[in-house]
Amino acid sequence: MACLGVFVAYLPVTTVSVSLPAIQQALGASTSQLSWVSDAFVLPMAAFILTAGVFGDVHGRKKVFLTGLLLTAAGAATALSASTVQVVWIGQALSGLGAAALLPTTLALISHAVPDFRERGKYIGIWAMCLLGALAVGGVLAGTVVSHFEWRWIFVAPIPVALIAFVIAVRLLADSRAPQGRRLDWPGQITAALAITALVYGVIEGGADSFADTKVLVALAVAVISGVAFVFVERRSTSPMLDLALFRSPGFAATTLVAMVTFMALIGFFFVLSLYFGMVQHLDTLDAAWRMLLVTGSSLVVSGPAGRLMHRISSRGMITAGLLMVTAALLFLLGVGAEASFGTLSWRLVLLGVGMGLVTAPMTATAVGSVPHRLAGMAAAGNNAFRQVGGALGPAVLGALLTSRAVSALPGHLAEAGVSDATGARVEAAVEAGGLGGAGGVPLGAEAGRVWAAVGDSFLDGMHLCLIVAASLTFLAAVLAFVLLRTPRAATGSGAVAQGGAGTKAETGQVARTGS
Repeated sequence: MACLGVFVAYLPVTTVSVSLPAIQQALGASTSQLSWVSDAFVLPMAAFILTAGVFGDVHGRKKVFLTGLLLTAAGAATALSASTVQVVWIGQALSGLGAAALLPTTLALISHAVPDFRERGKYIGIWAMCLLGALAVGGVLAGTVVSHFEWRWIFVAPIPVALIAFVIAVRLLADSRAPQGRRLDWPGQITAALAITALVYGVIEGGADSFADTKVLVALAVAVISGVAFVFVERRSTSPMLDLALFRSPGFAATTLVAMVTFMALIGFFFVLSLYFGMVQHLDTLDAAWRMLLVTGSSLVVSGPAGRLMHRISSRGMITAGLLMVTAALLFLLGVGAEASFGTLSWRLVLLGVGMGLVTAPMTATAVGSVPHRLAGMAAAGNNAFRQVGGALGPAVLGALLTSRAVSALPGHLAEAGVSDATGARVEAAVEAGGLGGAGGVPLGAEAGRVWAAVGDSFLDGMHLCLIVAASLTFLAAVLAFVLLRTPRAATGSGAVAQGGAGTKAETGQVARTGS
């Protein structure tokens, strides 16, 4: 059930990402609105994943698991009925809430079934394979659907899968709770949700308009104030949603920071890559999905052996090597142009996927294995939460960089292409208002070919900037992993992954002495 749950949670990720150009064309969405299509899913996941873990500890993990499945199905049904991009946002947000409920409970199910630390690493590897399997299947499924039907039908698949999983779980899944009671931490939840939402909103809107805009400045100020308030209330709470003493564990602190930075780079890059396939290479959704499959498929193949090798090769070495592979792949992609063939792209994308596969399972296992038994559930939810914060910021930050660089480069490329001043002015105005896709609303006549070539070149300028930023982030993550991660002592192995996280202030004094 844990594998089925994480599959349902992550199925919408690539299903939507490879379909972004089709959604943009059908609904006339701007680049910033497309960023919200992705972030409407990731934001609720990041904001509520810790709360979902606590709910499971207090009220029973089976209830939270079943609720997550129903929310995922409801979100897909809502997006299926969408006629505007705003309704897609609502559907994605419901699915994100469902994923927030599923992720911590799936790891808790593994812990409940497999108490032995070493044996558990193998099952976390299988869990990671199911996560990556959802990413692999989702893209190809969406590509096949969009090739034959309207774009909205990409949201059909999660509905029967979630409902079938619900029926099976009702009958077969045993309930469990934390071994010691916890209370819901509403001040922590409210301040965390405000901080995350305001930060991502400020970055997206700042990139679309201006970071000097009043609403952007207010959003960023709210994010800072809420973040400080979160730290304050968590330090004073007797039953915190995220006990800050966890960060005294080098293993937890390092993998959490590495996870956030890595997901910021990779999820942001996938957002840009999807637009490259649609706007520059003019591929249909299925062709784009096959290229995305090179990444997710190679990750899936590697993640299984990586999970089994965790007790022979240090997590530090595997994570560092994987991130360096990802960095190299992103830098190699700088050599890709508008007419890049499948073969030119393939080895770069496979290298990226292999690197991802080496990172996913060891990162999760290290985070939850480096803290005491009673805090492992909290550690799993905390690591996932920070990972999703990075995933939410990725499309926001790289989408803003892409738009800014491409729009600023467009006038020069229009002039180089020989586009008339009148047409160039109309295209520039449309792009300023609606992003690069806005050029499609301008009557271009005989100059259409030259205009679209200039738009493609402008996009490539923006994409190259995004690749440099993403590669810098993954290299930083590799350095952090190498410097901060240490092989945990044998005593740490007694911890249980996601066993419940029912920590108290008295218990967390152990954290500083583990994972070092």
